[in-house]
Amino acid sequence: MHPSILSDLNPQQKAAVTYNLGPLLVLAGAGSGKTKVLTHRVAYFISKGLVNAENVLLTTFTNKAAGEMRGRIIKLINQAPGFAGTFHSFCAKILRIDGKVIGIPRGFLIYDEQDQKQLIKEILEDFNLSTDAYHPAAVLSVISDAKNQMLSPNQYAEFAHGDFGETVFKVYIEYEKKLKAIGALDFDDLLLKAAALFREAPKVLAKWRQRLTHIFVDEWQDTNKVQYVLTKLLVGERENITVVGDASQSIYSWRGADFRNINYLVKDYPNIKIINLEQNYRSTKNILEAANCVIRKNISHPILKLWTKNIKGEKIKLYGARNGLDEASFVVSEIQKLINHKPLTINLSDIAVLYRTNAQSRVLEEALLHTGIPYVIVGGIKFYDRKEIKDVLAFLRILINPKDSVSKKRVEKLGVRRLEKFTEFSREVGSDSSRVNSSTTLNLLDLVIEKTGYLDLFQKESEENLARLENIKELRSVATEFPEITAFLENVALVEAGPIHESKNCVTLMTLHAAKGLEFPIV
Repeated sequence: MHPSILSDLNPQQKAAVTYNLGPLLVLAGAGSGKTKVLTHRVAYFISKGLVNAENVLLTTFTNKAAGEMRGRIIKLINQAPGFAGTFHSFCAKILRIDGKVIGIPRGFLIYDEQDQKQLIKEILEDFNLSTDAYHPAAVLSVISDAKNQMLSPNQYAEFAHGDFGETVFKVYIEYEKKLKAIGALDFDDLLLKAAALFREAPKVLAKWRQRLTHIFVDEWQDTNKVQYVLTKLLVGERENITVVGDASQSIYSWRGADFRNINYLVKDYPNIKIINLEQNYRSTKNILEAANCVIRKNISHPILKLWTKNIKGEKIKLYGARNGLDEASFVVSEIQKLINHKPLTINLSDIAVLYRTNAQSRVLEEALLHTGIPYVIVGGIKFYDRKEIKDVLAFLRILINPKDSVSKKRVEKLGVRRLEKFTEFSREVGSDSSRVNSSTTLNLLDLVIEKTGYLDLFQKESEENLARLENIKELRSVATEFPEITAFLENVALVEAGPIHESKNCVTLMTLHAAKGLEFPIV
């Protein structure tokens, strides 16, 4: 075993890393080194021969976090876990391999939120229902909640009330039919269908249990019902499960996350070992004391009493703003003081301004613009949601699956001439499926752009058009990383918002939800 695995760990961290007598729940407060504990625990188990690297499943909530954890493990023991990624990417992998057992085609498409809204909009229009009265986003939200609770349309109907509930029920049924006809799954389906596969196909479940004998889950407080069921099915009788979480850090209940999964875990695994990580390495004593005061009256879940060896630090200052404009003015004034403070050198990229909802960014943006301070909003239009990217991807998706009605609708909006050119090209390619399968993603992408004359849309010189061309150029670089078209489209569907461009010297604005897992020197 490499000595660095256990060096520099406090007693609680070391106990969590080395415990090997059954299921383990690590309740880790903010700044207590939970990522370090989880990665070192995986490395410890592999290096001690308690598990082979290929038999490890490590799941977390973003691809970025999974990549960082994987990198840390490789750095420690020069081996990578068998699978490190999100629940969704893991389930997509399972369904690609074994989904056919329950009727899911190997080449299924993954519909993102925009695709889902478009499909629901079409269904509402087919039913002659107003999309103002029944907004697609609202209908989708209810359907997603139902899926997160593992409710089929008929099961949802038992809880549906009023006209809206009845309408959602009808749309839900049609939505599922259309997804099946297209050969597509939405994000919720990735989890739901994987759970169904494990429940309905015992041999498939046995195979994956044999392959992944040790399960490690990060951010357990943010798991939903389906993820809990999936994890429990995979763990089986071996009970080789480690989860890390803190109910006080649960912020995704609006996505179906249920911090009570911590309590359910303790109930379902009576012999589970619980280790608390309460030493904070990030904050001053004053900040921790204030945080403890705020949260200690919470009775819904175990509360960790965080402490630190760090200095007392400055007392927390409270500014009572009169309104949103006054608050924004105060924030910008504080930023100006920081960047003008000599001899300290503070970059604007060191600064983040956090708020609860996106709507709160407007007054901050105006105040920053007024003072000439550059800023970037994280959670604006995601790379894969940009028009030109969605257009090109629609062409590619139709090549793979001509039944993709959402992509067809998008292509139709690009003009008759362009549609005719693409139809001619897709017929030519579609008549020879081996050509699609043997061509690289980059080759297909370039052919689509060339045959449709898509770039002609951006001939007029403007900053916006130059940005669109740059985005297509970036898409080509992604295509080189995924030569197989189905793998490319799957990656596109699963990828989160792009990373923050730290090289840009500007203030970062984002919601508290978007900030989860990130760190800034000044917040």
